[in-house]
Amino acid sequence: MRRLRTVPSSIRRPPYALDGIVPPPQNMIILHRTPEEIKGLRKAAKLARKVLDLACTLAKPGVKPLDIDEAVHDAICAEDAYPAPLNYRGFPRSVCSSVNDEVCHGIPNDTPLKSGDIAKFDASVFIREGFFGDNCGS
Repeated sequence: MRRLRTVPSSIRRPPYALDGIVPPPQNMIILHRTPEEIKGLRKAAKLARKVLDLACTLAKPGVKPLDIDEAVHDAICAEDAYPAPLNYRGFPRSVCSSVNDEVCHGIPNDTPLKSGDIAKFDASVFIREGFFGDNCGS
């Protein structure tokens, strides 16, 4: 079993953070968000984009996806947010990385990237206000 990265105890966690079990949706109703909630959604989306840009910037020949995961994890925690992939249905890392023919949601490993590799990242965050932000890029 892989050991999960540590998240400071002061950071709000999503419901699955401790055991990896995702609770069923509470309802399937379209919600009308308040201006304050929309502000929180935008904050989550902007942070997710920021850490996605970090992951993509770090993806260079010789760099290991596992090192990118560590940098993204640290950047998310530094923003007082939780790396949303971490322990989602048992996912062991803080960012998804898929290299070449791996389609999506790959687990970062210690194989260095090579020149010509196509690296894709899914960067997701859960912020204190209770909203998720999620982005994917290559």
